[in-house]
Amino acid sequence: MLIDSNQIVSMTEANQNFSKVVKQAEDDGCVVIFKNNRPKFVLMDLDKCFGERLQTEDNLEDACIELMGKAKWL
Repeated sequence: MLIDSNQIVSMTEANQNFSKVVKQAEDDGCVVIFKNNRPKFVLMDLDKCFGERLQTEDNLEDACIELMGKAKWL
Protein backbone atom coordinates (compact mmCIF):
# COMPACT_ATOMS: atom_id res chain seq x y z
CA MET A 1 0.00 0.00 0.00
CA LEU A 2 1.43 3.35 -1.02
CA ILE A 3 0.57 6.36 1.10
CA ASP A 4 1.58 9.91 0.26
CA SER A 5 3.69 11.09 3.20
CA ASN A 6 1.91 14.47 3.07
CA GLN A 7 -1.35 12.71 3.93
CA ILE A 8 -0.02 11.01 7.09
CA VAL A 9 -1.13 12.39 10.46
CA SER A 10 -0.39 10.94 13.88
CA MET A 11 -3.19 10.00 16.26
CA THR A 12 -1.93 12.67 18.67
CA GLU A 13 -2.12 15.34 15.97
CA ALA A 14 -5.62 14.20 14.98
CA ASN A 15 -6.79 14.37 18.61
CA GLN A 16 -5.25 17.75 19.37
CA ASN A 17 -5.94 19.48 16.04
CA PHE A 18 -8.96 17.73 14.57
CA SER A 19 -10.21 20.77 12.65
CA LYS A 20 -6.78 21.13 11.01
CA VAL A 21 -6.83 17.45 10.01
CA VAL A 22 -10.37 17.85 8.60
CA LYS A 23 -9.21 20.85 6.56
CA GLN A 24 -6.30 18.79 5.24
CA ALA A 25 -8.70 15.98 4.27
CA GLU A 26 -10.88 18.54 2.46
CA ASP A 27 -7.86 19.85 0.56
CA ASP A 28 -6.20 16.50 -0.23
CA GLY A 29 -9.25 14.23 -0.43
CA CYS A 30 -8.15 12.00 2.43
CA VAL A 31 -5.81 11.74 5.41
CA VAL A 32 -4.33 8.56 6.86
CA ILE A 33 -4.14 8.59 10.66
CA PHE A 34 -1.33 6.52 12.12
CA LYS A 35 -1.48 4.89 15.55
CA ASN A 36 1.65 3.27 16.98
CA ASN A 37 3.48 3.96 13.69
CA ARG A 38 0.96 1.98 11.64
CA PRO A 39 -1.93 3.19 9.45
CA LYS A 40 -5.11 2.81 11.49
CA PHE A 41 -7.80 5.20 10.16
CA VAL A 42 -8.65 7.05 6.97
CA LEU A 43 -10.51 10.37 7.04
CA MET A 44 -12.05 11.06 3.63
CA ASP A 45 -13.98 13.90 2.07
CA LEU A 46 -16.99 12.05 0.65
CA ASP A 47 -17.86 14.92 -1.68
CA LYS A 48 -14.51 14.50 -3.42
CA CYS A 49 -14.97 10.73 -3.62
CA PHE A 50 -18.55 10.65 -4.85
CA GLY A 51 -19.47 14.19 -5.86
CA GLU A 52 -23.05 14.64 -7.04
CA ARG A 53 -24.02 11.04 -6.23
CA LEU A 54 -24.54 12.00 -2.57
CA GLN A 55 -27.81 13.87 -2.96
CA THR A 56 -30.01 11.56 -0.89
CA GLU A 57 -29.55 9.57 2.30
CA ASP A 58 -29.98 6.31 0.34
CA ASN A 59 -27.18 7.34 -2.00
CA LEU A 60 -24.97 8.13 0.99
CA GLU A 61 -25.52 4.68 2.47
CA ASP A 62 -24.83 3.00 -0.88
CA ALA A 63 -21.70 5.12 -1.38
CA CYS A 64 -20.38 4.26 2.08
CA ILE A 65 -20.95 0.54 1.48
CA GLU A 66 -19.14 0.82 -1.84
CA LEU A 67 -16.26 2.72 -0.26
CA MET A 68 -15.92 0.22 2.59
CA GLY A 69 -15.82 -2.60 0.04
CA LYS A 70 -12.96 -0.88 -1.78
CA ALA A 71 -11.09 -0.20 1.48
CA LYS A 72 -10.80 -3.82 2.60
CA TRP A 73 -7.13 -3.74 1.60
CA LEU A 74 -6.40 -1.09 4.24
